[in-house]
Amino acid sequence: MKKAISILLALAMVLALAACGVTDTASSAPAASSGGQSAATPAPAAQSGSSDTAPAPADEAPAASAAAASISLWTYPIGGWGDQEQVKVLTDAFTAETGINVTVEYLTYQDGDDKINTAIAAGQAPDLVMEGPERLVAGWGANGKMVNLADLFTVEDMAEINPAVSTACFALAGDEIVAYEFPLVMTAHCMGINVRAFEEAGALQYVDLESHTWTTENFFKAVQALYDYYGDTVAAVFCGGQGGDQGTRALVTNLHGGSFADVMHTSYTWDDPANIQALTELRNQSGIYFDPSIVGGDEIANFYNGIFKMAFCWNIAQQLNPNNAGTGAAKNVNGDDIAFMAFPSEDGTAELQGGIWGFGIFDNGDAARIEAAKKFIVFMADSEHTVDAVRTANYFAVRSSIHGQDISDIWADNEIMQEYNVLMQYLGDYYQVTSGWTQARTSWWNMLQQVGASDGSEEAVTAAVSQYCSEANAAAAG
Repeated sequence: MKKAISILLALAMVLALAACGVTDTASSAPAASSGGQSAATPAPAAQSGSSDTAPAPADEAPAASAAAASISLWTYPIGGWGDQEQVKVLTDAFTAETGINVTVEYLTYQDGDDKINTAIAAGQAPDLVMEGPERLVAGWGANGKMVNLADLFTVEDMAEINPAVSTACFALAGDEIVAYEFPLVMTAHCMGINVRAFEEAGALQYVDLESHTWTTENFFKAVQALYDYYGDTVAAVFCGGQGGDQGTRALVTNLHGGSFADVMHTSYTWDDPANIQALTELRNQSGIYFDPSIVGGDEIANFYNGIFKMAFCWNIAQQLNPNNAGTGAAKNVNGDDIAFMAFPSEDGTAELQGGIWGFGIFDNGDAARIEAAKKFIVFMADSEHTVDAVRTANYFAVRSSIHGQDISDIWADNEIMQEYNVLMQYLGDYYQVTSGWTQARTSWWNMLQQVGASDGSEEAVTAAVSQYCSEANAAAAG
């Protein structure tokens, strides 16, 4: 999969650079460009086609103002980017340097999508939005609501940004390669284990706490040892809904090297025999319970309270503040140490499901506001100010350098963040941008429920997997 991502990225770069060969990029690059050779030709302001009507002829187009004095940003709660006090420090610095004021609205994941969709329908979408590719690229971008940001990516940027991240921010729009997101931060989702419980059960021998990795064989040995010692549920394959479902997907696909979607993100492949094998083994493993009554947040609570001995829904935010309880980093309610772990795989090198967050611009038809919004993106994600923007998010930078300037020590003052950085090398394909994603998520947890309720035979598991993967692919094709 890593090789496939690299090939896809290389293709994007080749096609983009080919476009540069017939375009005067020096004269057409935006004033806010971060420098260097453009990796793609700039798109016209209305390229993404957000309007339902054809654009006015050039001689009838309204004249844009000389410069936008104010732009709006709507941000989901991405670390400190959901905190007004912290964000104001960043936007004040941007205003001081550019003279452009920024108004900010803070969204929640409960109603943020509805607010933005309502604003789009009313022709009042914000200039900027901060979120991930599943919304910016596969959602609003694919629906023609966003500006192509390919002109912001220089060749140098493409070399410095994590390939898995770059690939997620680009898409094909007809024959054109477009970018609807410029990324800022990332993380890798992982597992958590109760170190004391593992030690008491004799299961600590099955994990490598230095590399935070383990093999599939050792994972099942550890679960069995914990079950033999405690005699109750070790971990739950939660499937009450989509909350935290990145954990169950990563668990299943990594156990035997299965895949979830094709590399071009057009169809779902979780009916891979390797995934059927993994699901069958999980269904029949003592200590693993398929629980249709809980989602990821409930699993975390049970793990934090010492009921479960491992969690499949874990990440750096949880490691820093387990269960959002504020009772100490990397500790559960009993004071037991929590160790983060990559998902188990046959060779111990997992492909971790990632989180990616950055900026996109809604195409409101105002060239000056679009240009001002691009300046904001460059300021926050592609300049000497990026370190501050990353630290505010409390995640990891999508790149280790900015135009040759090393920023790999950005978390040198935080021991947990430094240690967790070992997982970034395992970041895998960001398949959340696959067509039909909304239906795929629903089909996934419904499939897990059916697997859990089955007799655990390979035939029953195969039938469930085939049924729900077909549902997802029907949505992808439709």
